[in-house]
Amino acid sequence: MLFTKLRSEHEKLGASFTEFGGWDMPVRYGSDLDEHHAVRNSCGLFDISHMAEIRVTGSAEEFLDYALISKISELDIGRAKYTMICNDSGGIIDDLIVYRLDQDEFLIVANAGNHHQVVEALKSRLTNFPETEVTDESDQWSLIALQGPKTVEVLQGLVDLDLSQLKYYSIAAASLDGQDVFLARTGYTGEDGFEIFITGDPSSIWQLLLAREGVQPCGLACRDTLRLEAGMPLYGHELTLETTPFSANLGKVIRFDKQDFVGKQALETAKHPKQKLFGLAGEGRRAARADYEVFLPNGDTAIGIITSGALSPTLQYPVAMAMLATDQGLEPGSEVEADVRGTRVSYKIVQLPFYKRER
Repeated sequence: MLFTKLRSEHEKLGASFTEFGGWDMPVRYGSDLDEHHAVRNSCGLFDISHMAEIRVTGSAEEFLDYALISKISELDIGRAKYTMICNDSGGIIDDLIVYRLDQDEFLIVANAGNHHQVVEALKSRLTNFPETEVTDESDQWSLIALQGPKTVEVLQGLVDLDLSQLKYYSIAAASLDGQDVFLARTGYTGEDGFEIFITGDPSSIWQLLLAREGVQPCGLACRDTLRLEAGMPLYGHELTLETTPFSANLGKVIRFDKQDFVGKQALETAKHPKQKLFGLAGEGRRAARADYEVFLPNGDTAIGIITSGALSPTLQYPVAMAMLATDQGLEPGSEVEADVRGTRVSYKIVQLPFYKRER
């Protein structure tokens, strides 16, 4: 089991822990609901140091255009892009955020559970790019996420950077608590916020941020309900090696105008999947969870499964994402039923996301 450098800080705060991607991570510090609402209404602080950081240098943009499904060469310095790395069959190895730090220097953030698979896949694609280097720097970085509508107010007085000039999906070098850091205006909650990349001891920065008014430590439990409300996929649930970007409604991430990339041929024939991701909204308090079967009303044969589901703390009704058959004519307003421990519970198909913050 792996531990982040902030382990002792979490213990001091009385956190409960859970295994996630091979790491022992704080799942909550007190109330899941309080932590969720802190992010929606004020500011939540997350330790996300379990994420993997991979630096790509040399002839990096040409290499990444080949290795990933998006057009990374179009990315300006200081900007970020959400993308995926697929196998030859078009299956998703992982979803990634790629940051362009310089002309031929990129930093990729991958999911903890896919850390080694992503590194291996990238390195295996270097054959025709002898001047490109892929370096796994995950052990060198700690990553802290500050998320919520008051994050600018909390962070602005602590950094030597005008945060109003840092656009969404951008990254910049800054000084915080005497340390050189990267600030990225990205997140996984559906709120405004920043992810802070730290190479030194993160404890003093964690303590400094936690001491600010309105900041609450938050664990993985509320991170999951926040990302679900925002319609953001989680690898192993909405994204797998058996799914393509098209089945996850993320075909727009693919750039077929590139000369070649790994998985291109397979993805060109995968544009009309037999199953795809739908948003479901229910009533009452009974929430369908991952792997529960979904049926048409009064139907006997399952048309798919729930990939993620919960009672939405923000909206106060059940929400879910589900991978459902595309030959059933489903559209917003269509009714389906989820089997919740032997009881059929009604849901309606809705557009994702369930929650979108006001900008």
